[in-house]
Amino acid sequence: MRVNAERLWQMLMDMAKIGATENGGNTRLALTDEDVAGRTLLLDWAEKINLSVHYDEVGNLILRRSGQNEAALPIVMGSHLDTQPKGGRFDGIYGVLAGMEVLQRLAEEKITTSHPLELVVWMNEEGARFTPAMMGSAAFAGVIPKQKIYDSTDKQGVSVFSELVRTGQLGNHPLARPFQAYYEVHIEQGPVLEKNEISIGVVTGGQAILWLDVETRGRAAHAGTTPMQMRKDTMVGTAAMIVALEQTILQQFPEGLVTFGEMQVANSSRNTIPGKIQWTIDLRHPEDASLKAMENATYQLLQTLAAQRNLEVSISQHWLSPATYFDTACITTVQDAVNRLGYSNQTIVSGAGHDAINIAKHCPTTMIFIPCIDGLSHNEAEDIYAKDAAQGADVLLNAILDYDAKYAAPADQKYVETVE
Repeated sequence: MRVNAERLWQMLMDMAKIGATENGGNTRLALTDEDVAGRTLLLDWAEKINLSVHYDEVGNLILRRSGQNEAALPIVMGSHLDTQPKGGRFDGIYGVLAGMEVLQRLAEEKITTSHPLELVVWMNEEGARFTPAMMGSAAFAGVIPKQKIYDSTDKQGVSVFSELVRTGQLGNHPLARPFQAYYEVHIEQGPVLEKNEISIGVVTGGQAILWLDVETRGRAAHAGTTPMQMRKDTMVGTAAMIVALEQTILQQFPEGLVTFGEMQVANSSRNTIPGKIQWTIDLRHPEDASLKAMENATYQLLQTLAAQRNLEVSISQHWLSPATYFDTACITTVQDAVNRLGYSNQTIVSGAGHDAINIAKHCPTTMIFIPCIDGLSHNEAEDIYAKDAAQGADVLLNAILDYDAKYAAPADQKYVETVE
């Protein structure tokens, strides 16, 4: 069984009109009016196939299709609709709309699965407006306390809770509801599948991620009157730290990744030597032990370089996501579906953080990747081919049906989900 490729692509193009940017991307930051407009469009499609609609306590949107056994736990698909500032049209969005296409195909064919099926739009996956990333799924899975989510604010001091209330996304569907299984289809966000001319990535897990907050402190001084040898220049010191840390990761951790994504210069002026700089480090590695070694090397290197330049440096951990290993049974349904469909495939570890990483702590979970053109993501030029989009959704559809058939719940199962 295959999806309707043309309909899926048209949904993607219709969603891309909301928050469209001049260079072909999207800006729909979490809990903005644009984000809500994207959800509203999805609800229009959901109404046409009679999905029930629910919001949970942190604004995750749940669309539910009844199963033959309503007492059974739901098989869940999901991803996100929020984007980076001037981000792409497919990161997360493809996963949500592929899930919608699966539900539309089942409705067309009048197929009722044993388990109920759900499609979840997770709140604030990107972490672009509110931090940390993957916020809605983290609250759902108990990784982050609900109150901490509510209290998180954006750069203007606006809280998540106030925006949930303002936008009408705050619901009372309970967090941590049991799931039978969770599937997320996504663009790879990297170049591996395209380079290898592979259609489907069978994802076996996700690499560990660590975010660090760094503050470098020196002494603000006049650019024209302070001799070079007497300066405590935080800008030059921070630059030296960045270059040295990049070389350390390249030389000592060949599978590791380091990124410096944000920097704020206090009281910045072109004719003042900066006295304080706050900046960020993103460290990633497939193995937890190696990530810890990368963290230790970072602390030691930055403190050594700061001392050499008569600067002070403080480093704090902002967020840690350990390495994740997906469920073998779920992975098998994906692999079997790919084999039956005849699509080229390879196993792959996710380099990016995804909501599936949090949900894997809650229930059996896996992911499916499709290629993205030139490996680009978090970029207005992010793009995919319609054929790849359809093939990924084909795999999702068949894997879901396979899992439902293999793990059909007994008719006398006692769990009954609370539905508001």
